Amino acid sequence: MEPNDTVSPTGRPRGRTALIIAAAALLGISGGTAVGYGIQSQRPPTPLPALSQPGLSYPAKPLAADKAPAPLPASEDRRVRTDGDLRKLLLERPEGAEASSAYPRKGGEWLQFSDYVRQFEDGRSMFQYLAENDLRRIAVAEWMEGKGRQSTIALVQFRSNATMGAADHLGGQLSYMPEKKDGAGNAGDPLGGTESGRYFLYPVAREPGYLPVYQARALAVRGDIMIDVNIADTKPISKKDIRVLAERQLERL
Repeated sequence: MEPNDTVSPTGRPRGRTALIIAAAALLGISGGTAVGYGIQSQRPPTPLPALSQPGLSYPAKPLAADKAPAPLPASEDRRVRTDGDLRKLLLERPEGAEASSAYPRKGGEWLQFSDYVRQFEDGRSMFQYLAENDLRRIAVAEWMEGKGRQSTIALVQFRSNATMGAADHLGGQLSYMPEKKDGAGNAGDPLGGTESGRYFLYPVAREPGYLPVYQARALAVRGDIMIDVNIADTKPISKKDIRVLAERQLERL
């Protein structure tokens, strides 16, 4: 027995048998491979089948300048739109809605990186995570309707690179939504027009002496932007309310 071997209750050196089996398996694979190569080398070469090459679907020569398609106009080029003032892509405050005290500007406002991460339970870890995933900027719009409804929309944009920051951030947010403690406590519903976007209704929150609080949230990704839509109210929120608000925001992207 070697000094590094540990002994199981049966007295057998733990790990020694596993190493022997692994070595035997490796020898068996190597031997079988060598025999296979030997047999193949004795066989005559097999001719390859003829390649079928139909006519190419694209022109052999570049199109003339007067026949080439025109570039997309800025209004149809999503990259041009999202590289501009991101606040202009936020939904506008509905007619009759009041400005939020936190974000009073009608056209939306920029949200500081530090203020955004403070919204999360573990702000320090979230700060590091977003920095490593190349967070670019955050635009927010918020308004008040009726006696107690507050709607908030955040566009969280990442730099376009191999990290896929927006999709990764969406996955992180969706991962805890089914939990009762921190999330909505349910799997939500698919958001139409998106690959993995979903919308959720939270259970009503009640505390003695306070009005009930109802909450809904929608999460989705469009390109390098994660969309986070929230509604809070003292009255029940329908699934249609949060779904339509999220769909209207997606249409602007």
